[in-house]
Amino acid sequence: MKKKRSNRRSNNRGQKTPWSTTLLSIAAIIAVLYGAKLLNARQNNYREKAAEKWDVTAMLHPVTNPAVKETIVEYEAMTVSFNPELHIPNWVSWELLGSETMGNEERSNKFITDTNVAGCATTNDYRGSGYDRGHIAPAADMRWSQTAMQQSFLMTNIAPQLHSLNGGAWKKLEEKCRVWAQADSAIIIIAGPITTDPVNEYIGETQVAVPQRFFKIIASPWANPPRGIGFIMPNGKVKGGIQAAAVSIDEVEAATGHNFFSQLPDSIERLIESECRFNYWSNLKPQNI
Repeated sequence: MKKKRSNRRSNNRGQKTPWSTTLLSIAAIIAVLYGAKLLNARQNNYREKAAEKWDVTAMLHPVTNPAVKETIVEYEAMTVSFNPELHIPNWVSWELLGSETMGNEERSNKFITDTNVAGCATTNDYRGSGYDRGHIAPAADMRWSQTAMQQSFLMTNIAPQLHSLNGGAWKKLEEKCRVWAQADSAIIIIAGPITTDPVNEYIGETQVAVPQRFFKIIASPWANPPRGIGFIMPNGKVKGGIQAAAVSIDEVEAATGHNFFSQLPDSIERLIESECRFNYWSNLKPQNI
């Protein structure tokens, strides 16, 4: 038996939408479009001023721990330090503009081996392993470009993550980063597994190393005052959530052996790497548009 349709629609037949409501709707759409245009213009100007002051590209190339192997790979929206022995990245870096978080490119969902990178894992390595193909640079940060979206699914940007991390605190932090990018116009993000930890498990024919921990650092060196924060998470459920995982960037450097933001003036570098003001970051709101 077919369900009866609701009478709500039939009861509204013949009723005209008041002109005032229509005009308000049109005005709201225009305001959003104009606001988005202003935000894009403001953030492009922000990026230009930032580039004049400091080399953004240099900040996206931290000094990798010399004890680990690396192959640097440049993609449209991210830089990857890939470890050909562990078959996972040492780190992935990208700059995220607030305007880029508003893209409408559909999620690719097609994981691909980068055949140009020696040691790159295959999608089959993860099948039946119990681990997610965990993005280091998230696909949702790449919705502004079809190429960037597709490249975020390259296996050079992927590491084995338990779903309790990948769909839990790691995902929550990714969402927070997009809010922070909107609040500060642009942020620098560097993330990856902590490859200096002992490897207790490998998966797949390629023998992909399973990390014990992951890190992420976020910096806004152009903010007033400049600020930065780090996070270290176990490969599993994060007790206490992202706040419990918050640390200073100095602590991330100690854990990974990488050297971040050495291109900045010492006073700015010390400031953004020494602090861990999670409550300050968590209270940041997107700019009004």
